[in-house]
Amino acid sequence: MKDSKEVVYDIEIQQVNTKELPQRSRYYQSMMDLQLIDAGQTYKNLNRSYVIFICLNDIFGLDRHKYTFENLCLEDTSIRLNDKTTKIFLNANGKADDVSSELKAFLDYVAGRKNNDPYVEELEKALNDARNNREWRYEYMTLLMRDQENQEIGKEIGKKIGKKMGETMLRSLIEKLIADRRFDDIEKMAKDEEYLQELYEEYHMI
Repeated sequence: MKDSKEVVYDIEIQQVNTKELPQRSRYYQSMMDLQLIDAGQTYKNLNRSYVIFICLNDIFGLDRHKYTFENLCLEDTSIRLNDKTTKIFLNANGKADDVSSELKAFLDYVAGRKNNDPYVEELEKALNDARNNREWRYEYMTLLMRDQENQEIGKEIGKKIGKKMGETMLRSLIEKLIADRRFDDIEKMAKDEEYLQELYEEYHMI
């Protein structure tokens, strides 16, 4: 997603702590960069980008609402790399007084806590309009059904080759593919063990 200033965002909502979000943020960043620049182009063409995770759990354990990461020099933290990348982890259940009232209201809304903030009310109205949109609802239900179908496919794959690669690792791969909406890859790897091996390598799981 790009804004009017050509800044690129990848925003994900994370309901459970999978213990791998920092590594996943690195992967999402690399995927964005690959999409932003073609072979032979100068690296100056890379846009400023943000990877943002909206979490229901505090994966860093400090009760903050917001954790922002940029690349700094370890020998002198006043020196920034200035590679125009930022990774932000938002914690919907933070306790610190460290964000604006608007962001706090939004995070409360994500966590299921009702409030009367004007921005949140506007957001809720937009969500209700989307739910009532037949075309959007059809697309959502189609994606939901595909998720469920691919989970079933994953179980079948596990029966065939789970012992070979490990059921836990296989389940993790399938979850990654579903999160990335790579449904065709799930179907393909069910029929082609060599392609399954390629996917493990792509996600650096072996």
